[in-house]
Amino acid sequence: MLDDPGMNFVRASSTRILILRRDNIGDLVCTTPLIAALRAQLPGAWLAALVTTYNAEVLAGNPALDEVFVYEKLKHRSGNLLSHLRSRHGQLSRMRERRIDCVLVPAPSPRALRLARSLRPGQVLAAPAQVPARQHEVERSFETGRLLGLRGEPGPLTLRANPGMRAELQARLGLGPFVAIHISARRPAQRWPLEHYAALAVQLAKQSRVILLWAPGAAENPGHPGDDAAAAAVLRMAGSSAVTPVATPDLRTLIAALSLADRVVCPDGGAMHVAAALAKPVVALFGDSPVERWRPWGVPHRVLRPESRDLADLPVEPVLEAATSLG
Repeated sequence: MLDDPGMNFVRASSTRILILRRDNIGDLVCTTPLIAALRAQLPGAWLAALVTTYNAEVLAGNPALDEVFVYEKLKHRSGNLLSHLRSRHGQLSRMRERRIDCVLVPAPSPRALRLARSLRPGQVLAAPAQVPARQHEVERSFETGRLLGLRGEPGPLTLRANPGMRAELQARLGLGPFVAIHISARRPAQRWPLEHYAALAVQLAKQSRVILLWAPGAAENPGHPGDDAAAAAVLRMAGSSAVTPVATPDLRTLIAALSLADRVVCPDGGAMHVAAALAKPVVALFGDSPVERWRPWGVPHRVLRPESRDLADLPVEPVLEAATSLG
């Protein structure tokens, strides 16, 4: 931590700052207010981010950044191990050549801290390992900037849909209004029963067009588990006339699809934060994750969580009411 953050902030006006986020999509989305504030208050600084192939699309076209470095995690590698390690080594060398003054680490896992130090910056500034009660991830990320003297409060999330992908989906789907239902969730406690999604889609289809979104692939895929079977079951139960299916094989497609929606219903996760960054009203289904830390930021929203903290126990009726009230 800096001894005199205010004084160092003045010196940092022309410094070289890298923000490191090697975690999930939603975590990086929640860092965009920090990025925007640093650019606004340090217009002369070189500002960059180090992210992964998994979440990099979040920062595509972000005007606040001078450079985005993207690396591939070992578990997501597309080539053989040797080529992966060579690529990683080459990228680390290129970043060291930038002579980075400061690396900000909003999520200080041991791996993230090792990676930050390996860049040989002037200093590494990390958020506390323990998240204070009731602090949102946006606020937690923003606090790392205060170590450089950052002032004010975090603003909205920012995200841009790829214009070409958005136009392609718009041409395919036609006119709305659309309600987007996203069904994919990593953890069992965050998975709403498929028959509930189908029943919700049938009811919402009486008012708006419904698009069903999911991460495609087989559930057994260890690297990228998918929800093809789950989506097929929802479509079968809801009927083809009630739902338009839109598989989202990559983050660019997911962002473009959500950008077309007027409202979004989804479990807590990356898609929820993407929707909030696109300024969409969100009905957020929460299981066992902390609402205070992960609720949708800066948009109209309704959070629904059963007392058991298991989404299997959440009925359809309150979700339908919430989605209708946000319409």
